[in-house]
Amino acid sequence: MMIKVTAVVAVLSILMVTGMFQNSCSLADASAVAIPDPKLDAQLAATKSEQTAVFAGGCFWGVEAVFDHTKGVVKAESGYAGGSADDAEYYTVASGRTGHAESVRVVYDPSQITYGKLLKVFFAVAHDPTELNRQGPDVGPQYRSAIFFTTDEQKRIAESYIQQLNEAKVFSNKIATQVAPLNAFYEAEGYHQNYLVNHPDEPYIVYNDMPKLLNLKKHLPELFKDK
Repeated sequence: MMIKVTAVVAVLSILMVTGMFQNSCSLADASAVAIPDPKLDAQLAATKSEQTAVFAGGCFWGVEAVFDHTKGVVKAESGYAGGSADDAEYYTVASGRTGHAESVRVVYDPSQITYGKLLKVFFAVAHDPTELNRQGPDVGPQYRSAIFFTTDEQKRIAESYIQQLNEAKVFSNKIATQVAPLNAFYEAEGYHQNYLVNHPDEPYIVYNDMPKLLNLKKHLPELFKDK
């Protein structure tokens, strides 16, 4: 089953009008509307050659769905990264003792989207980067905000963008996002993949993750793709 984001927009709009819905991933001072492009970014590649980016922003279900609906992204998959353990599975990571964070591996076409634009999506609508070791109802280091870079170029772009956003005071609070090298990525269990698509009516999804897709479509329409 594939879910059309346009089909849930009306439902979310009704919930917002009636006051039944509050976006747990809303950004301080509605900064999703005004978040700038990164001053330092990679150039669009002349030819397609898939590259990888890894982001952590709380529960991976919503982050995966956001990037899966981003133009230029070939594939997004949920998993675990950032810890010292040489393996990962959901319940041990959920304990908060492995050092791993719920993460999303984004495979993208650099001829269609730059790494900086992926960062813009990450900071603007995928999560709240000012939260420390939590996102919405989920608390612990396994839900931290993090960028796991795979190249020196990714590191430079990410650190530059964080500095740019902080200096511009785009958010009310300082960005808490960790920037660290990607040592390994462990793909999550099958039932976590495409979770939003497979569970669109689950209350957690409706209240925490569907709004992220709505914000992507509303605030960054040039980067949004329906599926």
